[in-house]
Amino acid sequence: MFKFIHAADIHLDSPLLGLERYEGAPVEEIRGATRRAFENLVQLAIDEAVDFVLIAGDLYDGDWRDAGTGLYFVKQMARLREVKIPVYLVAGNHDAQNKMTRELRFPENVTVFSSRKPETFPVKSLNVFIHGQSYATADVRDNLAEDYPKPFRDAFNIGLLHTCGSGAQGHEPYAPCTIPLLTGKGYQYWALGHVHTAQALSEDPPVVFPGNVQGRHIRETGPRGCVLVSVDDRHQITRQFRALDVLRWNLCEIDATGAADSEAVIDRFAKRLPELMSENAGLPLAIRVRVSGATSAHRKLAAGRVAVREKLQSVGVDLGNGSVWIEKLLIDTWPEGTTTIPEGPIAELKDYLDELRNSGEDVDALLEELAGLREFLPADLREACEPVDRLALLNDVEALLMERLLGTEVAR
Repeated sequence: MFKFIHAADIHLDSPLLGLERYEGAPVEEIRGATRRAFENLVQLAIDEAVDFVLIAGDLYDGDWRDAGTGLYFVKQMARLREVKIPVYLVAGNHDAQNKMTRELRFPENVTVFSSRKPETFPVKSLNVFIHGQSYATADVRDNLAEDYPKPFRDAFNIGLLHTCGSGAQGHEPYAPCTIPLLTGKGYQYWALGHVHTAQALSEDPPVVFPGNVQGRHIRETGPRGCVLVSVDDRHQITRQFRALDVLRWNLCEIDATGAADSEAVIDRFAKRLPELMSENAGLPLAIRVRVSGATSAHRKLAAGRVAVREKLQSVGVDLGNGSVWIEKLLIDTWPEGTTTIPEGPIAELKDYLDELRNSGEDVDALLEELAGLREFLPADLREACEPVDRLALLNDVEALLMERLLGTEVAR
């Protein structure tokens, strides 16, 4: 029997996006989050006495600003060397041909696969063969898996690959391949990287994305970590997801139905927050709060968004002892009942907003043009960039206008 860890998308020293630009953000928790998550990975390998560690690409986040990132990695690998745990890794799109990587000398327990062609490295004492190939450039569109070698007979074969698979929403189509191609290779396990959400594309044989080790923005919610794999003498595989993250992103849904005022909504959040903290093992939380439902507090919530967010943050500071931060507040409520709009300009404005809400071709065209600008953003910002919700935008505009013009609520 043997054990190994399958990890990917560590993105050492990548900034956690969407927090530092806001006042009150947990900056100290943000700095070094990826390093501390990686230290958890190394400690897990030591505690579990694994036989080897696999890293399926994107160890780094592009070229380093200085050698500190690489030297930190060497130090962590030296910890594993002391307990005789080898590490096998491929470069992905973020760390392809990292200049400092080529100049840095890794400890002898670290094996980096070539980018020229697939290579195979044996773990002879275990009769295990690991097949892999690094990226030569950041933009690999070829199907690398096609050229991976045939499996060794009567051995345990692992494919180590950074790929989008057959396509993953929100991820660039790097090194695309199909599940039948991977399962047809005859390997016993495929250790994939690039997709940041943990998932298995196949169970027999396992074709697995472990996800990234640390969520970096609100589109990466929930636990993040690695996969601990145990293989018995008959090559039967047991997988366990192990969380490694040190700060967690979450979406908190608050039902405001029937709430008499904004304070009632705040109270509902205060009741939900301890549960959310418990569900996430007491880790520091960056929370996006979404308030929805029919409520007479609709106008006050929509028009007083800043004040409401500050009150939510106050609750987070109080109940979370400084470990909870409100990343954003989304108001998706609507008023109870109906309000008669007086004839005249205000009614015409309401009709126009309804027309935009129901068709919105002009608005959609503008948003589509803005979305096109996303392609010019750096890769990390592209990943964090969220599409604009036209309906939510128009609902906010309507609530603010009616607040100013009528001092009352208007039903959708």
